[in-house]
Amino acid sequence: MKFTQSNAPVLEAMNKHLLNRVVPFDVPGHKGGRGTRELTDFLGSSCLRADVNSMKPLDNLCHPVSVIKEAQELAAEAFGAKNAFFIVNGTTGSVQTMIMAACKAGEKLIMPRNVHRSAINALVVNGAVPVYVNPGTNKELGIPLGMSIDDVRQAISDNPDAKAVLINNPTYYGVCSDLKAIVELAHENNMLALVDEAHGTHFYFGEDMPISAMAAGADMAAVSMHKTGGSLTQSSLLLCGENINGDYIRQIINLTQTTSGSYLLISSLDIARKNLALNGREIFRKTVQYAEYARGEINKLGGYYAFGKELCNQDSFYNFDSTKLSVHTRDIGLAGIEVYDILRDEYNIQIEFGDIGNILAIISAGDRALDIERLISALYEIKRIYSKDKAGMFDHEYISPEVIMPPQKAFYSQKLSIPIAESIGKVCGEFVMCYPPGIPILAPGEKITDDILNYISYAKEKGCFMTGTQDINIENINIVV
Repeated sequence: MKFTQSNAPVLEAMNKHLLNRVVPFDVPGHKGGRGTRELTDFLGSSCLRADVNSMKPLDNLCHPVSVIKEAQELAAEAFGAKNAFFIVNGTTGSVQTMIMAACKAGEKLIMPRNVHRSAINALVVNGAVPVYVNPGTNKELGIPLGMSIDDVRQAISDNPDAKAVLINNPTYYGVCSDLKAIVELAHENNMLALVDEAHGTHFYFGEDMPISAMAAGADMAAVSMHKTGGSLTQSSLLLCGENINGDYIRQIINLTQTTSGSYLLISSLDIARKNLALNGREIFRKTVQYAEYARGEINKLGGYYAFGKELCNQDSFYNFDSTKLSVHTRDIGLAGIEVYDILRDEYNIQIEFGDIGNILAIISAGDRALDIERLISALYEIKRIYSKDKAGMFDHEYISPEVIMPPQKAFYSQKLSIPIAESIGKVCGEFVMCYPPGIPILAPGEKITDDILNYISYAKEKGCFMTGTQDINIENINIVV
């Protein structure tokens, strides 16, 4: 049978399986929900009946030969890739597969420092060595941007033995580097181009979007389908270009991906791909319309700055993802996390994240005009009720790291837990980060400075949710001894 983008091979096989009324003497033990009535009542019987184990008619995610293979081939076609792999370990799994496939222990990877924790976690696991490119910064907003072409060129010149360059496309704030130029620069120097596209699924289907990784000629891209593509949380795609051996990538995926792949997640990837292939252009046209309307109305309120393409500089802020509603809040005297908390606690509005100077609302075609108006009205009320003088507020999100040793060496070194306030000048042996966005403030192997400790203290004071340290209260920190 010849499948087209109108098909969903996994979904079709699942429906056939359910109609057969197969008697289950395999896992999972809930037996279609009959053994866990409370869970079935909560999730619904259809969901529990679809939570099945790998079997011949449904294929096997670790070694797909039938319906999952066909679904992955349709995904590759839809995204313009040579190969596409379904990932059920989140885009963390996709990012780590890229890095582990490109670099071995001791080999160098050129990357921006404002990467997601998953990228540095991969270095801890496989022993590759980071060559950090400090992102550009916007001093007014205090946010990290993309990588400058000149900075990438210099990093390549200084490290001609590096195996790959990793690029964010876009950043959490919606900022894009000159992806095509960086990919070409990497290839000119015999390096792979890897793209963390966790927040860029829609680049493949929307109109007038920043260029996607596959269109730019990248070798691999980690695409978080669940963020803006409509699949279930934790489902992701790993896309590969023409020069990548897909069979080898499958082996790397299987080093860390579960052998019990969830058919709820797998089916959701198949269904979401079909929807994007057939309706993606209209979906993201509507998304942009909502976001642009909200941006304009919020900027009329005064005090806030919902930024956009007007900040593009043809380099470290090469392009902007117009679906992102990133709003600077410091001028009303409130940290982003404070606005985040007020929106949730006082107005029952849940946005994506707030940091010390900005908030991010994820907009999709699933939103309603009424929801957009409610957000705008709430921001107006927050400004009216809570605004204050901004004197004394921390004014930047990014602190350039001083790397003393590779992440893996630091993480597995002998360590000592000491009060975080006494750690200035020491080498950090673990992570410290606000989540979201999950970009480390400190990573293993980096020097702890007064500026970093001030940032951590300020972020805690403002209510940022901090993670990464062995000490759950973030009062002590592990240092390398």
